[in-house]
Amino acid sequence: MNDPAARALIVVDVQRDFLPGGALAVTGGDAVLAPIRTLMERGRFGLQVATQDWHPAGHVSFASAHPGTRPFDSIPLYGHDQTLWPDHCVQGTPGAALDPALPWDRVSAIIRKGTDPACDSYSAIRNNWNAAGERPPTGLAGYLSDLSVREVWVCGLTRDFCALWTAEDAAAAGFHAALLWDLTRPVDPAADEAVRARLRRAGVGVIEGNGL
Repeated sequence: MNDPAARALIVVDVQRDFLPGGALAVTGGDAVLAPIRTLMERGRFGLQVATQDWHPAGHVSFASAHPGTRPFDSIPLYGHDQTLWPDHCVQGTPGAALDPALPWDRVSAIIRKGTDPACDSYSAIRNNWNAAGERPPTGLAGYLSDLSVREVWVCGLTRDFCALWTAEDAAAAGFHAALLWDLTRPVDPAADEAVRARLRRAGVGVIEGNGL
């Protein structure tokens, strides 16, 4: 971490619906707030970016949009498995808001994901597959490249979905990517070893964020 200007911190989906009391609450999600705030305030990144799930009502990833299914069921969608979720982070609702515990004035951009009602979006870099079999880019990779960013550091929620996919896609886009393991929390803690294996295969570093 010798050149702050070349580093970007991506703070993934730290929204009320993923925190205790939210529609898709992640166990221990609130434990990442203080250390992420500290990291954001230290000024060790030349660029900080946030992501925000921003689903329209009736989104294709919601179990409520598929009669006969329940949250956390999986269905085939466009040739891939789609996890179905409780309705969450619906545009304009309190649960979609970025949690005020973090200093959002320090971020240079907020990437809103999942805005297409027919396509999910875990990653900050690319959307999930659409009906054409494509994963359209969000534009973030180009934005980072234009600003001469070479390193991408990922924290936030959740470890086994949006943070994971963001880190994988950052590496695939040619960035040196790292996931700050202790500054994430998973939907499913039992998936941690599988997540570590996926990150290794993708060439993503797994490091601790406390102390950076």
